[in-house]
Amino acid sequence: MKRIFSAFLALTIIASLLCWNVTPARAEAAKQLSIVTTIFPEYDWVRQILGDKFPDANVTMLLDNGVDLHSYQPTVDDIVKIATCDLFIYVGGESDSWVEDALKHSVNKDMKVINLLEVLGDSVKAEETVEGMQETAHNDNEDDDHEEHEEEKDEHVWLSLRNAKVLCNAISQALQALDPENEDVYAANAEAYEKQLSALDEKYQEAVDNAAYKTLLFGDRFPFRYLTDDYGLRYYAAFSGCSAESEASFDTIHFLAKKLDELGLPCILTIEGTQHRIAETIVENTTAKNQKVLSMDSMQSTTLKDVAQGITYLSVMEKNLDVLTDALG
Repeated sequence: MKRIFSAFLALTIIASLLCWNVTPARAEAAKQLSIVTTIFPEYDWVRQILGDKFPDANVTMLLDNGVDLHSYQPTVDDIVKIATCDLFIYVGGESDSWVEDALKHSVNKDMKVINLLEVLGDSVKAEETVEGMQETAHNDNEDDDHEEHEEEKDEHVWLSLRNAKVLCNAISQALQALDPENEDVYAANAEAYEKQLSALDEKYQEAVDNAAYKTLLFGDRFPFRYLTDDYGLRYYAAFSGCSAESEASFDTIHFLAKKLDELGLPCILTIEGTQHRIAETIVENTTAKNQKVLSMDSMQSTTLKDVAQGITYLSVMEKNLDVLTDALG
């Protein structure tokens, strides 16, 4: 059934591309740089590096409706956008297993593709299960015939400011190659942005160096491993970052509540969203029952509406620093 659906999808895409006539409007649009990104951090990095040239480009963010990276499936329109763009940027983990098929339909032979995990290479970490973490199911995009899975990579590479510097350099290099007339602009913008990333990185390190605690406890999924590893922090969490689970077992609740008591932590953390029931239940099972529930933003639900209201990658990471500082005491 899955193969039949894939074949039908391919025929639909081909039909859409054949109908993609070169109208005057499209001919004009073809003069613009066409860039497709999957998630918000990529989109914002492109925006910062383009700078004043951003209005002259056609930049798309595919995950613009609050759908989590791990649950996203592209539409035919999304794949057509990818097939006709100049630069496509995606994360490259198991959640993006659909990309390989999408790229087969490309009609732009000069397209540049940036896979974040490939750019980072050996610095990419595997998903891990730490003490007390519930064994979880993962969203599975692989063929039904695959019974065994390779070690899954932790996809949340954008939550490291140090990774961000490496990835922005790759984006800058791609833009310079695509638009050599403005390569100096892109290089200068990337250099200026890297300085901002480095300055915030230093603030994170200072906050951790001066913190009373060196451990975070998440009553939620945990997509912040790259961030904690950057600054030598320990963590406990209910689920891994790519988990599809939404219910914590009694053992998980009990372990995390006991760990909150044992470490004397003033806060329990969650990721963005309005439902923090697991964290609240953990607090209710502690001795003190007065720990604050704070949220860090993993940027997995950020939309263009948020962008229009002034949200940037740096502004989110600055707010995360405020929360981290509070949580570490």
